[in-house]
Amino acid sequence: QVQLVESGGGLVQAGGSLRLSCAASGRTFGSYAMGWFRQAPGKERELLAALNRNGGTTYYADSVKGRFTISKDNLKNTVYLQMNSLKPEDTAVYTCAAKYAALGYRVPDRPSDYDYWGQGTQVTVSS
Repeated sequence: QVQLVESGGGLVQAGGSLRLSCAASGRTFGSYAMGWFRQAPGKERELLAALNRNGGTTYYADSVKGRFTISKDNLKNTVYLQMNSLKPEDTAVYTCAAKYAALGYRVPDRPSDYDYWGQGTQVTVSS
C-alpha cells in the first residue's frame, strides 16, 4: 500500500510558477512509475506528465510540453511537478498517481495504468 500526499498548490497570476510535490509513504518508492494528472470542472481527467521508475523516461502532454517538468527523488520518496508560464486554463485540481513497475516497464500513460492516487491539490491561475 502506498499513500500519496500532494502539496504546493495555490493561487498564482498568469505567467507565474508553482512547484507541486507528491510525497509517498513506503520503502519501495524507487519501484514506482509516477504521473501527474489534472481535472478541471466539467472536464475529463488529463495526464500531464509521467515518468518511469528510474525517472529516465518521461511523457508530457502537448498542453504542458515546454512549460512543466516532472522529476523524481527516490531518496526523498517525492515526485515533483515544476510548472512555469502558467495560464488561466491550467486552473484545476492536480493529482499525483503511482504505478508499481517492473524494470523496463514503459511510462504509464493512461489513468487505468495507475495503482494509487493522491487526494489532489487545487491550482488556480488568475488572469
